[in-house]
Amino acid sequence: MNIPVNLYYTNDHEWVKVEGSTGLVGITDFAQHQLGDIVFVDVDSVGETIAEGETFGTIEAVKTVSDLFMPVDCEVVEFNEALDGEPELVNKDPYGAGWIVKIKIADPSKLSQLLTAEQYKVLVEA
Repeated sequence: MNIPVNLYYTNDHEWVKVEGSTGLVGITDFAQHQLGDIVFVDVDSVGETIAEGETFGTIEAVKTVSDLFMPVDCEVVEFNEALDGEPELVNKDPYGAGWIVKIKIADPSKLSQLLTAEQYKVLVEA
């Protein structure tokens, strides 16, 4: 299982890659594997301010639909439009081409409350 060390993680299996005051958010390799073949990603929160832990969209796999939870307080500034035509990018490349939203992070100091790669590894191996 792939758990990049340069990302922050949540107990709900989302990740954040920080790029200055913005970040990319997606679901982890573990999460996409548990969901199975992803057929649709629905995000209607672009332009909205979302609080940590709030739902910002859903991800639909062949057998289930799961909510997507925001890791930090932020403004959603962009949806990965490539997922409209190729939702399976989340399965193929969850930490790269399969990112879900770009965000403007409200308070970067809150990132320290998220899990490190080591902590996330312990969570998924438990």
